[in-house]
Amino acid sequence: MSAVQSIWRNRPFLILFSTSALVSAGAKVYELTLPLMLYEMTRSPVTMATMRTIEFLPNLLLAMFIGVWVDRFSKKRWSQWMVFGQMLLLFMLYAMVETGAAEVIHFYMAGFLLMTFNYGFHNARMSIIKEVVPKELLTSANARFSFMYTIIEIMGPAISGFILLFASLHNGFLITGTAYFLALCAISFLEKKEESAPSAKESFWTEFAAGWRELLRNRPLWQITVLVIFLNATSGMFDAMIVYFAKDHLRLDNSQLGLVLSVIGAGGLVGSSLVVYLRKKFPTGRLLGTTILLLGVSYALMALAQNIWLMCLALFLTGMIGTIENICIWTFRQETTPLSMMGRITGITGSIFKLGMVFSIYLSGWVTEWMGPGIVFTAAAVGNLIIFLVYRQLSLWRLA
Repeated sequence: MSAVQSIWRNRPFLILFSTSALVSAGAKVYELTLPLMLYEMTRSPVTMATMRTIEFLPNLLLAMFIGVWVDRFSKKRWSQWMVFGQMLLLFMLYAMVETGAAEVIHFYMAGFLLMTFNYGFHNARMSIIKEVVPKELLTSANARFSFMYTIIEIMGPAISGFILLFASLHNGFLITGTAYFLALCAISFLEKKEESAPSAKESFWTEFAAGWRELLRNRPLWQITVLVIFLNATSGMFDAMIVYFAKDHLRLDNSQLGLVLSVIGAGGLVGSSLVVYLRKKFPTGRLLGTTILLLGVSYALMALAQNIWLMCLALFLTGMIGTIENICIWTFRQETTPLSMMGRITGITGSIFKLGMVFSIYLSGWVTEWMGPGIVFTAAAVGNLIIFLVYRQLSLWRLA
């Protein structure tokens, strides 16, 4: 029986997959609706940018603490509360806008809480997958989730157009809240064997410290986590300047830009489809190291791009290789982390992964202002080359 056949016959996986699809599609709707609503209210780009910043904060500031709570409670119950919280917030926002009571601060608060609950759900999902999916099928499971998330990401422009068709944008909150209600119902079909998670017997901070000790004890995962700080920094630099480069240097119009950006998603779909085969064919260490080097090559191609075709090639490779790299990292983290620590390790590493992104994205804007986006793409390529050389010197290259 093939891995693909086996994973689709795993009932808990199917429940998680369908639930995550509803939650992710709903999150995409409110990620688009919230800033659009704020723009209608204020006509201020600063307000919209502030909304985006607030949505980013929970993952950076709270992820490692959320992980402790995930490990202390039933993953199923936790997931239900996370989905219920988002559903309730969306229905409340709809009611406030409908009655004219909504103010900017309410959107800021809702955005922060929605993204916090969303992260809480996905953290628990990583733990449940480790429990209900056999180890040999973890790569396949993660690849299917990545494929689904990429499809939803590609659908972003279509979702935006659908929302804009509404006479009142806040109807998007009502539709999304309904999707979360369906997700809440789906979660209830999960078996309760994971309810046997041990109740908390130690203090929050004791368990938080235990998560850090486990991460530091797992030397390969700790080394990968540190390297991902810099990998995300180079990726952030690259991603932040794609639109500027396309508009300012290649002079693409909005329709051309939308098609070009969809190439990233197409690459992601191909990467999701290839990764199961590649992980069987090559050792994890070599596969992960190769993705680091090849991402640097794709960044260099973008620096050399003088036409839309070379840009599309660079973006396709970035989407494909970046997806393979991410799935390898997620799966290795699941494979090497005890189930009782999964929430904490996912949370701690999730926060650490993002440490370099804010600074690199901000710096890339200034560098582009002074010297152009080509320098930023070149810096990202050189950065990945340096990371690859460091990776080769570590024992990670020999990981099975």
